[in-house]
Amino acid sequence: MVTLLLDSTQLEVVLSGAERAMAFHKGNVIIDRSTIAKVQLTDDAWTWLRGVPSPGTHLKGIVAMGTWKSAGAKDFAIIRRHRPSVVIDLEGHPDFQRVILTTRHGLALVQALQLDVADEAADVVDIAAETGTIPVQPASPAKKPRPRKTPSPSPAPAARLS
Repeated sequence: MVTLLLDSTQLEVVLSGAERAMAFHKGNVIIDRSTIAKVQLTDDAWTWLRGVPSPGTHLKGIVAMGTWKSAGAKDFAIIRRHRPSVVIDLEGHPDFQRVILTTRHGLALVQALQLDVADEAADVVDIAAETGTIPVQPASPAKKPRPRKTPSPSPAPAARLS
């Protein structure tokens, strides 16, 4: 999953080594905050994907990573399965018109973008958590142990009458 870092001037989409390889992208994606026109949350990022990978990796319904070119537009996508995502529309960005990311921290990103943040980059989850106005899910929620079922004794075999 991508990490989203935000400071007063830019949003940085930090890609893991595997994401960089599958996206055919050498570094992180840097977005000036002034180029962000709109941020939308979606349950299924596949509906927002347009064009063809150029270059990128695409396994339908499983993964879409890289640059997508369509008529007059270039988008950057990191999409995994059918999970909650964020769609960032850009105006004036030198490389992309849209960035589509699978992340469970979309709500935290929206909250953090509405705030005046420090000059030092911080994770959007931490920024949103500091405000306390939007509940943020922890990165790995603690799972409750399942109650164990005790096996019930099997019924005794019926006696045969001859």
